Amino acid sequence: MTAKTVVLFDEVAELAGKDLGYSERREITQDQVNLFADATDDHQWIHTDPEEAADGPFGGPIAHGFLTLSLLIPMWSEHFDVSDVKTKVSYGVDKVRFTSPVKVGARIRMTVTIAEVAEVAEVSEVTEVSEVKGNGLHLVADATIEIEGEERPAVVARFLNRFYK
Repeated sequence: MTAKTVVLFDEVAELAGKDLGYSERREITQDQVNLFADATDDHQWIHTDPEEAADGPFGGPIAHGFLTLSLLIPMWSEHFDVSDVKTKVSYGVDKVRFTSPVKVGARIRMTVTIAEVAEVAEVSEVTEVSEVKGNGLHLVADATIEIEGEERPAVVARFLNRFYK
């Protein structure tokens, strides 16, 4: 794992273009997939029935794409923090692509790059680190969730965050 980047609010804009490295690897388990299926009411056999999935298109059960995407949050926390803020908000995700299935038992990790910085007084369509109303910053991170041993990543997304003093 790459060392976690921790900065002050006033230093965030300086990170534009910075590669934050890799998170820890984490294994996707069948229990995790089953819990996600229960939480989302998505019990499709390619996720929850290992016996049937063994004969399916992926040779075994796979994680839901949105399960893999949701792991962006804990992996992001391993990468980055702003230490002197009152509130941290996940603002959204843009341009999400599920480019390869994650088989149960696979290990994934995430790499992140902070997008280019542009300072603006108000946010309309922001694609960089920007000031927002309420003494805040809007930060966009390019995130890629990789699968150990696989050429294609599982997820590619732009992750939107806000930090308020």
